[in-house]
Amino acid sequence: MRINLDADQQDAALGAMLWVSQAKGAAAVTPADRHTIAAAAEVVFGRPPGGTLPGPVDPAGLAARLPGPAAAEAMRLITVVALVDGSIDAARIDRLVACAQATGLGGADYVRDLAEAAHGHLHAALGCMIRANMESVTGRPWSGNVTSDVATYLLPYNDKPDPALAARFHALEHLPPESFGNHFFHHFRDNGYAFPGEPNGLSAVFCVPHDSCHVLAGYDTTPPGEILVSTFTAAMHPKNSMAAHVLPVIVSWHLGIKLNDVAASATGALKPGAFFEAWERGAGMNTDLFATGWDFFAVVSETIDALRARYAIVPRRFPLDA
Repeated sequence: MRINLDADQQDAALGAMLWVSQAKGAAAVTPADRHTIAAAAEVVFGRPPGGTLPGPVDPAGLAARLPGPAAAEAMRLITVVALVDGSIDAARIDRLVACAQATGLGGADYVRDLAEAAHGHLHAALGCMIRANMESVTGRPWSGNVTSDVATYLLPYNDKPDPALAARFHALEHLPPESFGNHFFHHFRDNGYAFPGEPNGLSAVFCVPHDSCHVLAGYDTTPPGEILVSTFTAAMHPKNSMAAHVLPVIVSWHLGIKLNDVAASATGALKPGAFFEAWERGAGMNTDLFATGWDFFAVVSETIDALRARYAIVPRRFPLDA
């Protein structure tokens, strides 16, 4: 996620984050806000930790100092700080929308979804997030119901088990312990998950790349780990990444709002340092595991370390709670 901006442009992005966090006054800025801005400065911009941070920058100042594609990257940072307090706060979201409009991004899906959620249309906004996620995962338009049809899609083996497919996954147990496939098998076994093909198993189209990201990136299945793996995915698979991956996972695992009957939820799981690092690690990958051509079974025999190196997955520096 490292953005190639000069020092003044970096200050504009960080200052806009502060301006959004001051929506209810300077005294209302929380330690979580300050930690998020400091983490963005360190992880995204590569600044030394503990440095002096800029003062607030309003939308006009942001647009004047940060034009073009870089504004879209800055809006991602602004979105995180707008939600880090753990709520959909209308005052903060209104300031986020003002920044988006000033930089020509007012029509972005995630901006629209947040504006709707903040002003009495949460259900409609959640439906848009779910639809964007399904379209990103499946690679095609999603016209089905965002509750019942999504559940049916994600749990296809309850009505039509596929024992032959399940057997392929169970066979991974017999690969060498250092292999990617053996790690994948134990990820499922240790978490008590049903394999694709078994009743209660998730669709292989979704869970194989998703859980491969868990295994390869080293993110567990706790709420913080789920936020990080979806953030990693958003940068690796940039198909409407904010609306389809980042926003839904923050809503689900940080704000505690369930998206559907299949997904769980929690509160307070967004950890800014690890979050920004997950985005950077995903953006550095050279292989998209959600791409149509990626073949899971073709790489299961490779050692996990060799596969991480081949896919350019750098080691984690931040703990999950940083």
